[in-house]
Parts: sequence; structure tokens; C-alpha cells
Amino acid sequence: MAKHFKKITLANGLRLLLVPRKESLAASVVILVAAGSEYEKKPVNGVSHFLEHMTFKGTSRRPRVGQIAEELAGLGAQSNAFTGQEYTGYWAKAEARKLPKILDIVSDLYLNPLFQAAEIEKERGVIVEEINMYNDMPKAKVQEDLAALMYGDQPAGWSIAGEKEIVKKLAREDFLAYRNARYVPEGTLVIIAGKFDEKTVLRKVRQEFGGLERGKAPKKVRTREAQVSPAVFVRHKESEQSHIAFGFRAFPLFDRRRYALQVLADVLGGGMSSRLFKRVRDELGAAYYIGADADLFLDHGVFGVAAGVDHGKTDIVVRAILEECAKLRDTLVPREELARSKEHMIGGLILGLETSDELASFYGGQEILTGKINTPEFVMDSVKAVTPAAVRSVARAVFRNDRMNFSAIGPYRDGGAFKKIITLP
Repeated sequence: MAKHFKKITLANGLRLLLVPRKESLAASVVILVAAGSEYEKKPVNGVSHFLEHMTFKGTSRRPRVGQIAEELAGLGAQSNAFTGQEYTGYWAKAEARKLPKILDIVSDLYLNPLFQAAEIEKERGVIVEEINMYNDMPKAKVQEDLAALMYGDQPAGWSIAGEKEIVKKLAREDFLAYRNARYVPEGTLVIIAGKFDEKTVLRKVRQEFGGLERGKAPKKVRTREAQVSPAVFVRHKESEQSHIAFGFRAFPLFDRRRYALQVLADVLGGGMSSRLFKRVRDELGAAYYIGADADLFLDHGVFGVAAGVDHGKTDIVVRAILEECAKLRDTLVPREELARSKEHMIGGLILGLETSDELASFYGGQEILTGKINTPEFVMDSVKAVTPAAVRSVARAVFRNDRMNFSAIGPYRDGGAFKKIITLP
């Protein structure tokens, strides 16, 4: 595990994060930009995601469509990009000796996209089909419905991919305006992780990015939250199983209770030994997948529970989930069970940090959001320090009717039946 990192800020404000691991056979390049769906305005919802797609469709140095993919494949590299709510990422991983080449390619993606009109039209169809794909995946769609239920018509409640009607109207000018506003040095982080020569990397990054003009990215609109009673949304779909999701309003990622919340999520639904897995899958035989997680952002957070359930057992599962939440709210977790969950979390962290791309994600994800980095050792110590009382306390703060939201997809015409049972005992 890498125990050291170095952060360097260029004169124009761009940050470089170096995470060395000398024994690694690979190296990764990741570029993160503070530009996600929560930074968008309604008329261009989906532009962050669409722009991410377009960077692969040609640059001034690699203008031919497919050239970037061919070069990366020829290097034996793994690569991709992603768009989230609060940042967008571009990355590649290859043998350590090929780092200069993948750094050149990923830098080119960020710096020199062409946004050719003909390619925008082609990719528009691809994105519409991507939206159609997720609309046909209830496990994913139920989460979009939950976000819309919780946050309504504001960025936190919008789809990352955008609405089809908006995507069909986005023009080249929209990409350029958004990119000029958000893809600026102070909102950009370059991470190099794995085996590399620091002097070579620093020289290359300064060469590629040092000439960019300093620019301060605008801040996102603050997320508004208001709720007084449980909220329910149901989408009708003829399917083989019902998909359900609970979302409890939590708190932002800066809150000191975040580690207790993560432990709570693991105890409740973090794996095969969790309470929900044992009760809903093992005892009731009512679901294949069920789990809980804590998703925290800059100005809001969600504690979520999701499951794919036998239609005939949906009510039973809903009641079981609420009962297990109430137990954690009212009683202390036995120390043996708590210790098991902590070891499960710590083991997952350690195993996840074995690869250079995960190292880059761990350190880079913290830096792009908060500007502060906690080491793996700090995280592990923080998890170990969580007490049964801390878990119960955070459960009491989160598991409340005025924080509870529920979405479902299945053969239901309305949410009336669910509204009768969506209340904590």
C-alpha cells in the first residue's frame, strides 16, 4: 500500500498529485475535473456527460475518429472516462514503462477536443440509446427516481445523462461554453499513481498544462432540502421482479459522523453477513440482491437501501427493512458484530488499493472534492474508533420519518399501498 503522496500546484492553479508505488508493474494517469451534473443548468442538463463522450471523438493532435482508442489498445492499456454528480474523470492504465505515452494521450483528451459538428450528431444518437438502456434497467432507474423524489427539479435531482429532449438539442456552442467555464486549471487535478519517475512526470505535466491561463471555476448552486413526512414514488413496469429503494437524508461528506454512517451501512447491508442479507435473502428467500450504502456529497448526503424483490413479498421485505433500521436506531450493535463489519470494511479498502488506478481514485477523489487527503491508515483508524454508541446515534439522526423516501418499479399502478406501510416502527 502506498503510504506517501505529494501534491504540487502549478503557477496557474492546476494541481498534480503523485502517488508512487515503486514495486508496481503498472502506472495510471487520471485527470479529474470539478464538472459534473450538479454544476449544470436545466437547459443543458446532460452536457457534462455528453462532453465527456466527445473528447474521445477527435482532438487537434489526433483528429481521426478511433485514433485514440487504437493508440491505447496498441499500448495494451486499459482506459475509460466517467461522469458523476460532482466531477468528471478521464483515465488510462498501462505498463509502467509506457506511462509517458498514456500521459500524452489522456492530456490530449482533456486539452484539445475538436467537438466536430458531424461527430456531435452521431454521438447524440449513442447517448439517447444509453439513456434508453438505463430506462430499461429497473435496478438503475429506481435510483434515478429516488433522486428525483428527494431533490426535485434541481441539479441533485436530475439524471447525469440528461433528458433525451435536452440531449437532442445540445449544440457545439453549449459544449464550448460549458468547457470554458469549468475545464479550468483551478478546477482540474492530474493524478499519477504506480511506478514512475517523478522528474519526468513533473516535466511532462508542466509542459502540457503549464501554459493554460488561470481561471476560477464557478461554484455549483447549493442543494435545497425540505421534508416533513415520508415520500413515495412508484413507476409501473411489467417485470419479473420489483425493484425498491429507500433514501434517508443524511449529511455532507465533511460531517464528522461519516465513518459511523459507513459502519452503520455495512452492519445493515454491507455484505453476506449483514443483517439485511441474512433476513431478506437467507431467511425470507425474497431477494437476490439487497444492500445498503452511504453516498455523501459536498452539500448533501443519502443513506440508501436497495433490493430486487419477489412481487409477492414486496410488502414483507419493506417491513423487514424498516424493522432492521429501527433496531439499529433503538439498540446497540453487539461488539462482536461491530468488529466483524469493521474488518469487512478495512479489508475491502486494503484489497481495493492494490492497483494503481484504485490508488489514484482513492487519493484523487478526496482531493478534487475537499482539497484535503486522508491516508488509508487514517481511514482505517477512524473506522476502528467507531463505537456501538456512535452507530446508534447516527442511526437515530438518519432513520426518521421526516427523512425517509421510497421508490419502487414493478406492476404497481400507484403508491397508495406503499404509503400505508412506509413508516418506521
